[in-house]
Amino acid sequence: MQSLIGLGKKIYDLNNPREAHRFAVFTARCMFNRRKMKRVLEFFDGNEVLKRVAENFPYVYEQPTRAFFYHRSTFDERVQLIEDHMTFLQSTLKDDALIGLYSDETLRLWSMELDEELGEMELVLRAEPGQRKEGLAALMLRLPDGEAIYQIIFWIARDRAGDWAMKIGAMQGPNMDGAKDIIKRITKKCHAYRTKNLILYAAQSVARTLGLKAIYAVTNEGYYANNHVRSDRKLKTSFSDFWMEAGGVHTDDPRFDRLPLVEKRKTVEEIPSHKRAAYRRRFAMLDRLDEEVRLNLSRVMKE
Repeated sequence: MQSLIGLGKKIYDLNNPREAHRFAVFTARCMFNRRKMKRVLEFFDGNEVLKRVAENFPYVYEQPTRAFFYHRSTFDERVQLIEDHMTFLQSTLKDDALIGLYSDETLRLWSMELDEELGEMELVLRAEPGQRKEGLAALMLRLPDGEAIYQIIFWIARDRAGDWAMKIGAMQGPNMDGAKDIIKRITKKCHAYRTKNLILYAAQSVARTLGLKAIYAVTNEGYYANNHVRSDRKLKTSFSDFWMEAGGVHTDDPRFDRLPLVEKRKTVEEIPSHKRAAYRRRFAMLDRLDEEVRLNLSRVMKE
């Protein structure tokens, strides 16, 4: 118990009254779930690499104790989710890459020059404390100043069939001045390919490179914040509508839709003749993204 109190002090700023309250709740829940928290501690302490991950990212001890990830997730499910995610990554990524991911390092997967004012847009894989409510890592499209344009927050776990799958906990758009104009300019540069489609395409590319067999995404009903009753928790946009538009299908769990691993492309016959040149450029851009993701991610993967 003493070690959990010490962890709580690393997670929460006790000089902030709200954080101090969360610290008290955290310690109380740890006491109430001693056996389950012992399992989490032993999981990370029992492996030198994972021990370093948890030292750098102590939020893995907080996440089981709070109603995170998806609607009505249970304590046991959250523990299993964290173990699955870390087990998969340790078996797939080189040790220094895994430790780096949870040490505020950024893995750059792809980049694209926009214009003189915006500069270069890059696709990165990273883990941030602010994303821990919806997942354990994030793919981010961002500008040179680090401002996120779009991001998909996810974790990796086994699905009901026992296959390794990406689970998307949230997709978030830009929160900056002039966001609409920036998105419009990026969309034009991407040959009329919408930015939210681009971040999903990147997630599909990463999932395939990692050898995952499926992608699932939380629906409006599955969004973690539905665990709460606060009126300001409402979604600004509909996850469910976008997942269906992107080729998703409903599952027997209404909290998750299943998404395709590969985006379906229009054939030449399906594209109006006056748009075919733009589509060729778009497809060429996406092919380059696939290749760069494969190359950059492969460099940090175990053979």
